[in-house]
Amino acid sequence: MKTETSLINFESGISLESGYKLNSFDLMVETYGKLNEDKSNAVLVCHAFSGNHHAAGQDGDKVGWWDQIIGPGKSIDTDKYFVVCSNNLGGCSGSSGPSSINPDTQELYGKDFPAVSIVDWVVSQNMLTDHLGIKKWHMIVGGSIGGMQALQWAMMYPEKLNKAGIFAAATKSSSQNIAMNEVARESIRRDKNFYNGDYLKHEVKPKDGLKTARMLGHITYLSEKHMNEKFGRRFQDNDSKVDGNVDYQVENYLQYKGEKFSDSFDANSYILMTKAMDGYDASSIKKGNLEDALSLIQAELLIIGFETDWLYPPQRSKEIQIAAMNVNVKSSCVSLFGQQGHDSFLFASERYKNILKTFMESK
Repeated sequence: MKTETSLINFESGISLESGYKLNSFDLMVETYGKLNEDKSNAVLVCHAFSGNHHAAGQDGDKVGWWDQIIGPGKSIDTDKYFVVCSNNLGGCSGSSGPSSINPDTQELYGKDFPAVSIVDWVVSQNMLTDHLGIKKWHMIVGGSIGGMQALQWAMMYPEKLNKAGIFAAATKSSSQNIAMNEVARESIRRDKNFYNGDYLKHEVKPKDGLKTARMLGHITYLSEKHMNEKFGRRFQDNDSKVDGNVDYQVENYLQYKGEKFSDSFDANSYILMTKAMDGYDASSIKKGNLEDALSLIQAELLIIGFETDWLYPPQRSKEIQIAAMNVNVKSSCVSLFGQQGHDSFLFASERYKNILKTFMESK
């Protein structure tokens, strides 16, 4: 599989929804496969909260977050399609964000990096589209807030995509979603090493707060029923405990996930990206009327929810389809079982793979 990674600078800058303008910005981009002569085989993949540009293949010891789906002979077949994935603005994997240098001051942005939104991400991706010379994407696809981006793309630039895949997503976060994110953010803000967002200047990291935030996040990914099935009240074997205070398997799972995440993610990016998630409302493009908003769509939609997903359960997927059907937007909605709760969109069951592949290749 031909893979290329590049840092692309946009000297024209971008005006953000917040009213702030970045005078220039970078996007870290990874591509897979080859663009055909008429540039009709391009697929844009939008990453979820903790994802980045590295969607497939092997990079050192890191396997792409959607490697089960993207690659030669896979559902998104890189022998047929040219696949593009960029790290979102405000992220911490190479694109301009809190941990990068502000070109205007030559100092770290840190807490001063401006608020970003899902609309801003889509606008920056559209700028990338023009940079690559792509007139129309064969498909734009993503899970979770990646799915929100795919939906927003279909409304904002309807003439620029044929198909949209919206997986484990919703038109907006619920009050419970927002509440959970605020508890996570507060755990970061109260870490002694946060320094009001200036931790990089002190050469420290609010690792405990990040760990707690991620542990809380993983609780929201699994329904109570599935958590009981996955862990129950089973005890963790002594020789596989990640922490001496752990008793139960579910505790061990959360400790492991939290520790791993806190080593790699930036706290200011965590706050920015959860705020972007909380602030998204697909209906806002038409003053709060979802059906009017979805009536802008020309693409065909594939909407998938997962039964074990507590964060954005399948009924949130159904809400998108019903509103789309009411305004004659061609759409399909499927509810699938997944072992991994909200993260199930990352893992390739046979049914999931076949549904996606059939949708991509349908006329």
